[in-house]
Amino acid sequence: MKINKENSRTRNAIRNVLSGILNKSILLLFPFLIRSILIKTLGAEYLGLSSLFTSILQVLNLAELGFGSAIIFSLYKPISVGDKVTISALLNLYKKIYRIIGILVFFTGLIILPFLKYLINGGYPQDINIYILYILYLTNSSVSYFLFAYKSSLLIAHQRTDITSNVMSIISVLQYLVQIIVLYIFKNYYLFVIVMIIFTILNNITSSIIVDYKYPDYKCYGDVPPEIKEQIKTKVTGLMIDKVCQTSRNSLDSIFISYFLGLNLVAVYNNYYTIFNAVVGLMAIFSSSILPGIGNSIVEESVKKNYLDMNKFNFIYMWISGIATVMLLCLYQPFMKLWMGEKMLLKFSSVILISLYFYILKMGDIRGTYSDAIGLWWENRYRAIGETLTNIVLNYLLGKMFGINGIILATLISLFTINFMYGSSILFKKYFGSKRFLKYLSSQLRYFLATSIAAFLSFSICELVPLNGLYEIVVRFIVSFFITNVVYILLYNKTKNYLNAQSFILKLLGRDI
Repeated sequence: MKINKENSRTRNAIRNVLSGILNKSILLLFPFLIRSILIKTLGAEYLGLSSLFTSILQVLNLAELGFGSAIIFSLYKPISVGDKVTISALLNLYKKIYRIIGILVFFTGLIILPFLKYLINGGYPQDINIYILYILYLTNSSVSYFLFAYKSSLLIAHQRTDITSNVMSIISVLQYLVQIIVLYIFKNYYLFVIVMIIFTILNNITSSIIVDYKYPDYKCYGDVPPEIKEQIKTKVTGLMIDKVCQTSRNSLDSIFISYFLGLNLVAVYNNYYTIFNAVVGLMAIFSSSILPGIGNSIVEESVKKNYLDMNKFNFIYMWISGIATVMLLCLYQPFMKLWMGEKMLLKFSSVILISLYFYILKMGDIRGTYSDAIGLWWENRYRAIGETLTNIVLNYLLGKMFGINGIILATLISLFTINFMYGSSILFKKYFGSKRFLKYLSSQLRYFLATSIAAFLSFSICELVPLNGLYEIVVRFIVSFFITNVVYILLYNKTKNYLNAQSFILKLLGRDI
């Protein structure tokens, strides 16, 4: 029975990964195209304004206040035992709370209207009304709460994120194509944003129809038992705090860059962050695809088994993170030069900090996935509060002294010291056991050193190759990919984590050892 369940988790993970890769590839390609066309047709200030508004609304949105994740966590057990009454009651609660959240997000967003102009250093496009534009962005951010977004929790809890990914892929392609047409033909930014709202609504309606067809037995009715409601309340409070922290990282960076340095530099920084976020999104496919399976494993397997699995997943993930980090370091500048031109480049010191930011962020991902699967959001509340407050204070102080590098460094410091170190200690104290914590830190240090060696070797070799344009990008890609893999294979090919990871990957590919 356990073998069948483990095979089912593996099968769902494969399906979710494949659909996730397709979705993220689309979300990787089209934003590059859109940003390029937006700068070409309307100018960099429009791109900076878009980044600023998106950052503000990400902070307001608070990633559903964490309520969606708490509901999904609460759905694992009733789905496992086929308790349709509890599932329907949870959906009913989710629907009601989402309506309340939508109202709060919209009206809280309106409160910021009088302060918008103070968040922009210098000028902004004079042919638009920034207040009307902001309200359009606010509408797009809050409209999902009033539709059927709550239904997607059923797909996620059933380990069918491939369906949501496929729907999003199709809707996103259509949206981007229409937006490109609007930019070229009408050159109207208001219409560009209205198209975004229309397709957000379409995405919600389409997902709702699919869920109703696939799970006709689940309806929104009934009341959640008091003990489950109390558990959800506690988890939501912790999640809300955690999600504020997560969404505020880059959002605060963009807001402080706008405040200190102006919209043009916000646009330049967010061009780099678009690449950064695209790679983060591609890697999130792995962690989000295994999350429901981990949640199931937490319920059914021993702590020792889950600890071994965590080490295996973390080894695979940090290897991939190492490759991605080295590629960012080696490819950022030639790619940005080809894409946006030399005038839209940051200094190389900023590239080093952004690459380091990426790696440290990835260090905590698998740990965070297990923390989410166990439901340790309330236990992490002080970590999230501490990280956010530290980030705000350091953003202001270091941003004022060192500009954009100071702002990135501020996020780096708070991310490593509070999110990674303190957050990891909570997981081991509450679940895996404190005695295993130092072993975990030791393994992470070794992964970091391996990546540092690969980065030094790759960049040194890339600098010796006198190429430009697309040829330079291709050569740097090959060098960084090859060198990083060689370093990891030489250092780890005889370790237990390597052998376990090899076994897992071959199983995913449907092959025997």
